[in-house]
Order: sequence, then C-alpha cells, then structure tokens
Amino acid sequence: MSIDEFDALETDAARAEVRVWAAIPSWVDAVVDGRPYRDVDELAEAAASAARDWTREDLDAAIAHHPRIGARVTGGDAEAAASRREQASMTDAAADVAARIAEGNADYEARFGRVFLIRAAGRSPEEMLAELERRLANDDDTEAREALGQLAEIALLRLRVSVTQG
Repeated sequence: MSIDEFDALETDAARAEVRVWAAIPSWVDAVVDGRPYRDVDELAEAAASAARDWTREDLDAAIAHHPRIGARVTGGDAEAAASRREQASMTDAAADVAARIAEGNADYEARFGRVFLIRAAGRSPEEMLAELERRLANDDDTEAREALGQLAEIALLRLRVSVTQG
C-alpha cells in the first residue's frame, strides 16, 4: 500500500497492519497515532524512534509471534506470510546446518527462556547459525539488547515491504 493509503486507513485497520511489523501495543499505538506521515522515510523514522523505548517485556510479548528459525511456518495471516518470506533461505539449508540451528534454538531457549530472534531476510542459513552460536555466549542483558535490535530491524523491514512511497 502507498503511504497515502496507510495514512487513510481506519485506526483499527492501521493497528492491524502495524501489529504485523511488531506486536508491541504501545509501539503500534505510537506509530498509528503519528499519522499522517509525509513519506515512508518519516514513517520509518517515527517507528525506529518509538522502538528505542522497547523493554524486555515488549520483547517477550512480541517474540510470542515469531517462529523459530528453520521451523516450518504455518498459518495464512500476514505475519505468517512475512515470516515465510523472511526465512526463505532456510528452505535451501544443508541438513547439517539445519540440524545445528535446531540444536542451537533449543540451547538458546534453555539459556534465555525465549525464541532466538534474528532478522533472517538477507542472511544465509550459515550466517544465521554463526550469529546464533555467537549470541549463545552473551550475558542476559547483552542478549536482550541484541534481540531488541533484531526485532527493530525486522519491524522496519516489514514496514518498508508493506508501505511504499507512491
């Protein structure tokens, strides 16, 4: 949709759209309430600015909507479609890499109590595996900051896929 179409959406429809980008209610409200936007860049800047206030609680709430890296994404809603698109490179992952990612996912969940989150779009399975293995060594605070950063990258990528200038 164009930026003008986004700005013209009814509030509930706009909230539903923005929730696909990141399901953090206060952030969704801030982005929707900031309309109208001059252009996509202004929308993205407002979204990025509001994301800087995200907390661990926001991360935990949003992560509930993200599938594991390498897991088969089910569902027909916009969020499932976005996840399938973003993780498309996993369909070509070598069996050993996929197995190591699955094992790393389990280790990560045991260590941090949440799903490993990474912006998968534009990354190969090997790159995601390397990041997973690296981040397993993080302390809790460092990892929460990294995961929040990845969530913001995902949200802004989804925003730019969803809303165009013209």
